[in-house]
Amino acid sequence: DRNNHRIQKFTSAGVFVTKWGTGTQGTGDGQFQSWPNSVAVASDGSVYVADTGNHRIQKFTSEGAFISKWGARGTGDGAFDSPHSVAVASDGSVYVADANNNRIQRFTSEGAFVSQWGTEGTGDGEFSWPLGVSVASDGSVYVADYSNNRIQKFLPGP
Repeated sequence: DRNNHRIQKFTSAGVFVTKWGTGTQGTGDGQFQSWPNSVAVASDGSVYVADTGNHRIQKFTSEGAFISKWGARGTGDGAFDSPHSVAVASDGSVYVADANNNRIQRFTSEGAFVSQWGTEGTGDGEFSWPLGVSVASDGSVYVADYSNNRIQKFLPGP
């Protein structure tokens, strides 16, 4: 619920369960600045949120209790400039589409930096504002390369 700066949880039938976030912009733990753009749920029920305006990823329990956060605005490993999407692989790896840095970053489930790929451009493996990332059951990573008007597929890595 990005304009209300919160996450809402529903049953598969659409029945409201709970919500978290303050309903106003904030920078504290469990608060969202401007746009919580993407949510991913791990097999253990942990919820990861791409907190785009705060340039970070936040991790919560399935009930919405804050667990941890990582990232800050920047270009180095583990830093973000408008992370727009987050996905969790079956092995627990967390992938983030770091839009303004034109790359994908991979982290452990605890937020430790593992690797990154991509640069700005139009060639294979290059991006122009990657806004979405998803991981298939075989570990393949799909990236919505927004300004290049395409989807790129990457094979599972080590």
